[in-house]
Amino acid sequence: MKVLITGGAGFIGSNVVDLIIREGHSVVVVDNLSQGKRENVHSSAGFYKCDILNIDELSLIFSKEQPEVVIHNAAQIDVQTSLKKPALDAEINIKGTINVLECCRKFGIKKIIYPSSAAVYGNPKYLPVDENHPVEPISFYGISKHTPEHYIKTYADLYNIKYTIFRYANVYGIRQDPKGEGGVVSIFIDKLLNNKLPIIFGDGNQTRDFIYVKDIARANLLALSSGNYEIINISTQKPVTVIELFKVMKEIFNSDLDVIHEKQRDGDIRESYLKNGKAKKFLNWKDEYSLEDGLKETCKYYREVYEAEKEAAVTK
Repeated sequence: MKVLITGGAGFIGSNVVDLIIREGHSVVVVDNLSQGKRENVHSSAGFYKCDILNIDELSLIFSKEQPEVVIHNAAQIDVQTSLKKPALDAEINIKGTINVLECCRKFGIKKIIYPSSAAVYGNPKYLPVDENHPVEPISFYGISKHTPEHYIKTYADLYNIKYTIFRYANVYGIRQDPKGEGGVVSIFIDKLLNNKLPIIFGDGNQTRDFIYVKDIARANLLALSSGNYEIINISTQKPVTVIELFKVMKEIFNSDLDVIHEKQRDGDIRESYLKNGKAKKFLNWKDEYSLEDGLKETCKYYREVYEAEKEAAVTK
């Protein structure tokens, strides 16, 4: 099967690319490299540097490659950026997705897999949050990730395109960039490696559902042939406080660093963890990595990168 993956040079996308290639599929990556890195892209994948807002260039790629399935990872992913630049957030996440859907329609794509976000739910009315929970986003990012879900469903009805929509919990793992708008795990790792005090916004007792990126990649692989016409949470279904997360990471690094607390940020949700029963039912998927195992693998990766960068700096 040939799979086109937008955002395939980024954190989640590149991990999805690796697994799908390992399972014997052909992969083409489309990425503008604004956040992703060319070196993240598997050597066996085709690659096009292209922005999803450039519909003409995107159409040429679809015409040439003729993929069967599209995994649409390219997105503006930061809540704070969405609050500061809502028009940009909407242009990338809504208009960009429409461009991808137009290519799916025009070139007869069989299926699109779209990663939405737990941010669409807003402040939970009950826990764990299931897929029937009211959609009441409290950030523009949540709005811009939810709106394409409606476009996808309507394109599916009008043009016979299958879909699976994922709503991810808090994804962490290798290649998440701590120097950009990285997740809390990669930011903590960066601080611990450099012996600097991490910042926690709020009291640290806010809960999140931390899911390892390799579990995310496996859900995408399974969705190539299952989970059609479904919205599916991908999560561990386990709440972890940010303070608990930091304590586990301190132990892995054998560090005595403490944290700095700052004011809670606008748009941040207090408590969240997602129910994952539909993933088990429709994909035969379950999370395989415990938080500790995922963090150990992630921290090992970043230690190796850090040491390699230090060595390279010395030899210059």
